Amino acid sequence: MPQSMSRILVHVVFSTKDRKEFLKTEEARDDMSSYIAGILRDMDCAAILVNATEDHVHILCALSRNVSVAALVEEVKTASSKWAKSNALLTRFAWQSGYAAFSVSPSEVLEVKHYIVNQTVRHGRQSFQDELRKILRAHGVDYDERYVWG
Repeated sequence: MPQSMSRILVHVVFSTKDRKEFLKTEEARDDMSSYIAGILRDMDCAAILVNATEDHVHILCALSRNVSVAALVEEVKTASSKWAKSNALLTRFAWQSGYAAFSVSPSEVLEVKHYIVNQTVRHGRQSFQDELRKILRAHGVDYDERYVWG
């Protein structure tokens, strides 16, 4: 085949360092979400939905055929952290070192979008840690609690 083609959808989740609530205002969350969507666009990884919360972010995007998940996360974290630190109110901003990423079937995009949009409601009932544990179990990901939250 002379041309490379792909359509790989991923749901990526990562939190702020020590899950500090750096993004307390709706404006800060919206600005971070928009900035991350711009980073994704520049990487040719079409953002389907980005939703930043006070202490973590969910990204649903189409992965470029030229970008690995690890490279995507590294670029998003590095660029968005630099941008946040340029804001006088977020000079100590930092993301955690790890991330979680899951493949998404095209038939599940609406369900995942609904899940991501409803983060504020969900976190009124469930902590980020419990949410991530549930996602990891649903996707059959083995993990060690000692290394997930540090």
